[in-house]
Amino acid sequence: MQNVEYVYTLGMDESEVETYLSRAETGVLSLARDGEAYGVPVHVHYDGEDVFVRLGEHEGSEKLAFLESTTSASLVVYDAGAAESWSVLLRGDLVREGEASATAINERFGPMRIFGETVQDLDAALYRFDAERVTGRRTPLDDATEVVDPEA
Repeated sequence: MQNVEYVYTLGMDESEVETYLSRAETGVLSLARDGEAYGVPVHVHYDGEDVFVRLGEHEGSEKLAFLESTTSASLVVYDAGAAESWSVLLRGDLVREGEASATAINERFGPMRIFGETVQDLDAALYRFDAERVTGRRTPLDDATEVVDPEA
């Protein structure tokens, strides 16, 4: 990695992972079908025990087709700011929850982004991430944080 700047990162323990998950509002959900990957930005909510994603569903959705054929999904939530960066990666199953009220969804998630569909054609669906594996990485939060300049 000569001539490439880098920052050392640390693994997170369970308590740190929970702290960062509680901050997360968005992430990237990755699905797969027949060797083809599909990633989509999603709103996330951590209730102190489970991670939830809210998906807009409509008939003929490519996202739903991938979701139905994915045996193990991954979700990454992260922030890569100048002073601090972190990421939490979850792998496992998405489990569709029962119907949630619009009020409950609005309290937990930001506004739904609509891309070409009509509001009447969409259903807001709530999924719980049944994580089999959770890992987290972060930059150190003290004076030991150092960006290494390969030119120095």
